[in-house]
Amino acid sequence: MTKNERLKSRKTIELLFKSGKSFSIYPFRIVYQFASLQPLEKGTELQAGFTVSTKYFKKAVDRNRVRRLMKEAYRLQKNQLQEMLSINESSLSVFFIYTAKELPAYQFVFEKTLLALERLIKLTGETKR
Repeated sequence: MTKNERLKSRKTIELLFKSGKSFSIYPFRIVYQFASLQPLEKGTELQAGFTVSTKYFKKAVDRNRVRRLMKEAYRLQKNQLQEMLSINESSLSVFFIYTAKELPAYQFVFEKTLLALERLIKLTGETKR
């Protein structure tokens, strides 16, 4: 993920959790917010953040592993969502929260990320109407 694609701004993250919408697809809770596209740089129509709870994963090694799995699955599958956003001329901030209590296998994370992104694509299509 490039620097522009990472959700880092504290203001944006606070606004996302305050006024964004969410849905759950086990083991993720996805918080998202659409915005009409201002004249932004290419690649900033989609920004994403990832987090894993310290409540369930006490060791940083485990949290980092889950976060790396999530980022890789997202990176490989985000292209269709980016295309849909550029067609609709909107931008999306999305935050993936891992809610399960056990360490996942990569294939499981990949499949669930695909379901989450498909749902976001569907929601992107609905915002155009």
